[in-house]
Amino acid sequence: MLAPILSIQSHVVYGHVGNSAAVFPLQRLGREVWPLMTVQYSSHLGYAGWRGRAFDAAMIDDCMSGLEAIGVLPRCAGLLTGYLGKAEIGEAALRALDRIRAANGEAGYACDPVIGDVGPGVYVAAGVGEFFRDRALPLATIATPNAFELEWLTGERANNLQSARRAIAALRARGPRVVVATSLQLDDTPAGALDILAGDEAGFWRLRTPNLPISVNGSGDLFAALFFHHWLEAHDTRDALSRATSSVHAIVKATLDSGSRELSLIAAQEEFISPSQLFAAETV
Repeated sequence: MLAPILSIQSHVVYGHVGNSAAVFPLQRLGREVWPLMTVQYSSHLGYAGWRGRAFDAAMIDDCMSGLEAIGVLPRCAGLLTGYLGKAEIGEAALRALDRIRAANGEAGYACDPVIGDVGPGVYVAAGVGEFFRDRALPLATIATPNAFELEWLTGERANNLQSARRAIAALRARGPRVVVATSLQLDDTPAGALDILAGDEAGFWRLRTPNLPISVNGSGDLFAALFFHHWLEAHDTRDALSRATSSVHAIVKATLDSGSRELSLIAAQEEFISPSQLFAAETV
């Protein structure tokens, strides 16, 4: 059994976003996950008639005290965070990180800085973006922003390979060892394709996939979880990028083929183990 990850994210009863997108795939790969919920909603908020509520920071602190009391934190390989809802929840997540690293100084932190996207712009509560920029990212091992978030966090316009590399370097200078920017449309990205660009102390890698004609919630949550898992195995950014992206692309394709609105995590679960198509990352 691989060392567990603590995942502090949202949870939905129906569908696959947040922890509902991260936990099962990691378990399928043999990775234990400790899910700690920031919210519990009936479904993604894109559905009319959703219900549920957000939890407060004290609940996260209480659960961490319980984990500390039973002595399991030294086993924890790291923390994964995604959508946090409000800055106070983020501060509680960082207190959780402090406790994990006090017990295991080698623990990593994968921060998916969920702030917004091209089109809708910023869609999180006031202060959340600033929390990611000023508080979370300096402590992160890995950051996985989308194209909009990369530009928002750095002030760099990432519209070609040179400027995207510059933006990733600027974000790495804030603290993360590894930055992976997803959903890039660069000036040399072909029509019908998407680029992902990763950078660490060894260099930069680009991976290109077809841009499938579907917009599905949770794919970013899934990517962050899979990349963290694969990176923890060997600290190999290029390999983790290839494996995580290949699985996510296969799951999204299966979702498109099924006509579903939710990620086909269960029906296509073998794609986590052995993706149908392996996309290779190239040095750039």
